[in-house]
Amino acid sequence: MIHHHSRPFPTVRVLAFAALTLVPARAAAPNERPSVDFVLETLGRAVNLRETAISPDGSRVAWAQKVRGADGTETRSVLRVSALDGSGLRVLTAAHDDKPHRERDVAWSPDGREIAFLSDAAQEGQLQIYVAPAAGGAARVLTRAHGQLEHPHWSPDGKRIAVLYVAGSAQEQGALVAYKPDAGVVEEKVEEQRIAVVDAAGGELREVSPADLYVYDYDWSPDGKRFAAEAVHGSGTNNYWTAQLYVVDAGTGETRSLWKPPLQIAQPRWSPDGAQVALIHGLMSDEGSTGGDVMLVPVAGGEPRNLTPGFAGSASWITWRTSGDVLFTAYADGETMIGTVSPAGGAVATVWRGPALLTYFSVTREGRAFAAVHESFTEAPEVWAGALAAGRAVTRLNGAVKPPWGEVKSLHWESDGQRVQGWLIAPPHVDPAVRHPLVVNVHGGPSSASSPRWPSRWTAILPTQGYYVLLPNPRGSYGQGAAFTQGNVKDFGYGDLRDILKGVDAAVAAAPIDPARVGMVGWSYGGFMSMWAVTQTDRFKAAVAGAGIVNWQSYYGQNRIDQWMLPFFGASVYDDPAVYAKSSPITFIKNVKTPTLVLHGDRDSEVPTPQGYEFWHALKTLGVPTQLVVYENEGHAVSQPAHLVDIQKRSVEWFDRYLK
Repeated sequence: MIHHHSRPFPTVRVLAFAALTLVPARAAAPNERPSVDFVLETLGRAVNLRETAISPDGSRVAWAQKVRGADGTETRSVLRVSALDGSGLRVLTAAHDDKPHRERDVAWSPDGREIAFLSDAAQEGQLQIYVAPAAGGAARVLTRAHGQLEHPHWSPDGKRIAVLYVAGSAQEQGALVAYKPDAGVVEEKVEEQRIAVVDAAGGELREVSPADLYVYDYDWSPDGKRFAAEAVHGSGTNNYWTAQLYVVDAGTGETRSLWKPPLQIAQPRWSPDGAQVALIHGLMSDEGSTGGDVMLVPVAGGEPRNLTPGFAGSASWITWRTSGDVLFTAYADGETMIGTVSPAGGAVATVWRGPALLTYFSVTREGRAFAAVHESFTEAPEVWAGALAAGRAVTRLNGAVKPPWGEVKSLHWESDGQRVQGWLIAPPHVDPAVRHPLVVNVHGGPSSASSPRWPSRWTAILPTQGYYVLLPNPRGSYGQGAAFTQGNVKDFGYGDLRDILKGVDAAVAAAPIDPARVGMVGWSYGGFMSMWAVTQTDRFKAAVAGAGIVNWQSYYGQNRIDQWMLPFFGASVYDDPAVYAKSSPITFIKNVKTPTLVLHGDRDSEVPTPQGYEFWHALKTLGVPTQLVVYENEGHAVSQPAHLVDIQKRSVEWFDRYLK
């Protein structure tokens, strides 16, 4: 449900924490609790890195770093290129002024001599494809598009560049953005994202894939004559969960379905010999938040084959190496893993694994070296690159930013005979003789995972205020294999809550935590879990529910992505209302005694605001302490800095009131 688009090794889709410009706050004295403003100011010093692209020969790397505007938002970015040791650093841009623009989606030409990228330097808000010499020099514009562009990709011979294109669209795709309020006759407007191609020497941008097909991702065939496409008929926002694998002729646009999968697919990648397409297949609650098994689909026809059956992890990004094996990254028991698997069969080989997160992954032509954004609970994001098992920092942009929270431990516990993992973050100063309050922060999704990343929002703020924070990965999460991810199908709120409650017990056993002062917080699916938990148990003495679902039956008809619910509930609400009712907090609403703060964006298409109103109204009527806060002009991902600050402060005040 929670949607945060990122093509290469997508990160967990959680409410984004924007770097904020704040009035300087006083630093806290030793052992004194710092103000929320001071913590936000400290976190706001970190540079936000959004992309990497390593050159085909592995000698250079390009990346994007976000630039903060005067209002605190980060809608623009700067592209930079350097050698792997950080030398020869320069800016890659289409601009002829000193102002930052929206510039992103770097793609090296196959010979490494040129770099394609997107920029709105010519017209604010309208991206175009530019190409610049890799050695330095002015960029030239290739397109005169009117609409949304993303994901440019060179043809194998370097003579053409393909791109995903939504002609005439003025709004970015996806359900994260605030929807345009309805007025008058309400009709569904379908905007299709198509594969388009332009000659690298210049010319007209030509749409190739069919006009009635929305393409999420694609890959050139080795001979440059076809595309493998992950696509669907109808609305791209609503129908990702029924996407199929297609083959599209790069010349004529003739299209045929290669595989109609039982679950969701992502990242189709053509084999070097052109005979097969590898992709990731699994139960995924959002396009862009990828996890599952590595599948191989014969292009000539035939049954797909699972290359990672029984793998105790969730593949999140894949590519082929020239040697013929498949290289992938994965969520693995809370950590990140780089692995390989042979199409001939056999066990998965682990290349690297550790308590860090690697996002925006890219590899060289042979697949022996990589670049990625590296971060962990103790290290702020930096660009890393090098050999797969021995990468190191290229940038040192955030070296001065130190974690204001305390020690982080990976915990394991048993629940219903299954092994469950989670992360426990301590306050910076812990007196073992004193029992501290605990807040459980449930991730969105549910197909997602709490990973070892540089913390943001509640995860970062609450420990500095004296709280332990537990980040559980209950059933439904990535990282323990396909069966575990599918463990909450037709069972929302039941098994996953049992896993979380066992995790609370594990946290209490592992640290000086007061079992009588436990709260819960979450956004989207995490917001639902906060609403659900307080109807099922009195264990939580305070809760914060952001963009949560109180009534799955009414939600089905209110939201604009109802197709996501079918793989999880097994049928529409009209065919099986009972399965929706049994997991709806409203069904058990009279059990609630826990004070709950409700937060919502007013133009949220994924979880419409009436869900927040319904829960708040019920608690108010029942005499349970509650407050509803609606943020103006916000979608599912709150983005305005003032609203993000308000969410953090209000949440801390709520937990302070009821847990301290």
